[in-house]
Amino acid sequence: MSQNFTPPAPDSYSPAAAPAPARSGNFGLAILAAAGTALVAGAAYGGIMNAISFQIGYLAAGVGLAVALVAVRLGGRNPLLPVLSAVFTLLGVYVGYVLDLALAVSEHQGIPVSELLTTEFVKLNQVYVDNIDPISLLFYAIGAYAAFQTARKSG
Repeated sequence: MSQNFTPPAPDSYSPAAAPAPARSGNFGLAILAAAGTALVAGAAYGGIMNAISFQIGYLAAGVGLAVALVAVRLGGRNPLLPVLSAVFTLLGVYVGYVLDLALAVSEHQGIPVSELLTTEFVKLNQVYVDNIDPISLLFYAIGAYAAFQTARKSG
């Protein structure tokens, strides 16, 4: 006996795909990478400032942007990352200013930059602290704000 069998019609309702699991990230790796990014971006900031003999606020914001994007990319949605990104950006901008000063002193006095950044660092830092200006403080704030907001909105 042969029977005619017709398969059932497909459902008009198909279930939605399951959402992708939230990316947890690696918090420790995010901290290390953000610190490294702050140092590299800060060094670039200092080199550019020395090359053009001018301070640019967009570059301080760029340091913050780079630090925050690296932190969020590796760290996921951790609520501490915006604050840590801002702190590391402050470190990066500081590195930029100190490197700019070291390059300028090296150019005028002939002292090697490596010596200024190692054995003479305390004196170099004191010169920087004694001569900090309000625009520099504004650029610290711009960089930290850019880092915080980027990490908060990207996470």
